[in-house]
Amino acid sequence: MQDERNFLLLPLIDEFLTSRATRKPSPHTLAAYRRDLLALGRLIAEDPTTPLPLAALEINALTARSLRGAFARFAAPRAAASISRAWSTWNSFFGFLVADGIVPGNPMSAVDKPVVPPPPPKPLRGEQTPEQLLAAVAREDPRQRHPWPERDLVVLALALCAGLRLAELLALRVGSLGGRPGERRVEVAGKGGRTRMIPVEPELDRVVVGYLESRRRRFGARTVRRDSALLLDRYGAPLRRGGLQYLVESCYRRAGITDRVPRGAQLHALRHTFATRLAEDGANASEIMRLLGHASLSTSQNYIEVTADAQRAAVRANRTNRSLGRLVGSDAAAMGSG
Repeated sequence: MQDERNFLLLPLIDEFLTSRATRKPSPHTLAAYRRDLLALGRLIAEDPTTPLPLAALEINALTARSLRGAFARFAAPRAAASISRAWSTWNSFFGFLVADGIVPGNPMSAVDKPVVPPPPPKPLRGEQTPEQLLAAVAREDPRQRHPWPERDLVVLALALCAGLRLAELLALRVGSLGGRPGERRVEVAGKGGRTRMIPVEPELDRVVVGYLESRRRRFGARTVRRDSALLLDRYGAPLRRGGLQYLVESCYRRAGITDRVPRGAQLHALRHTFATRLAEDGANASEIMRLLGHASLSTSQNYIEVTADAQRAAVRANRTNRSLGRLVGSDAAAMGSG
């Protein structure tokens, strides 16, 4: 075991983030790791009993007691989800330190973690909304300055029919789709470096083929090499995060369904629609977990529970049920009076 007194916190945070980068998390995820580590580190360094600059904070100052106090102060103005995320980041950080022999054990088991239920799914509202969206985007809109319906359609179709996240869409290559006709699949690089294979039905396959053909016409055959990014912008460069978000928002506007998109969901509403329809059509939590690349079965189970609640609400709203309720209520009152 190395002498932990020789180690300062900040260089170890940098080493940890470098090690996590090999798993290919998004830049936003790495930035969130850094924010959580630095925020708690500052709170420990600023302890009024022994205040010191963060740069001088040594790893041996991170005891279970100091961490509990720091998390208590960190939690006061924050939501449970933010506290839980920070706890998980610090737990991973100490796991890294233990594995490298820098500290003898992980103190995070002594720090309480709030229980955060999975957020409710946010699919597109309206039974026919996904179909209306696809139909509107498949048509060339003369109001667009640079229309490319084949590209816009493939983005929406991959999200609605394969449940891909934004980062997963951007990471796709032309060669990510493979297999024999009838057995086509798309290989997806998911969160935490987890790779999954998603079946591609013939309808989605035709959309992808149509997009690649339109791409050849626009930019030439050399742009459809297997290692080329699957999704391009109108200049032929790989589509980026901001461009993809804007593209999806513009598709909603063109289809006239902005009022049916849950606030803050945007592209994720398409993924949630995919998962919700899986649950409605009878998929179990394990199947949903594999197709969506969830790390936890409880996240997948959430779609089934929400779907069951929606089905019960629909039955409850049935006019015949309400009539029956009035009948039973009047009969019960009559029976009570007798």
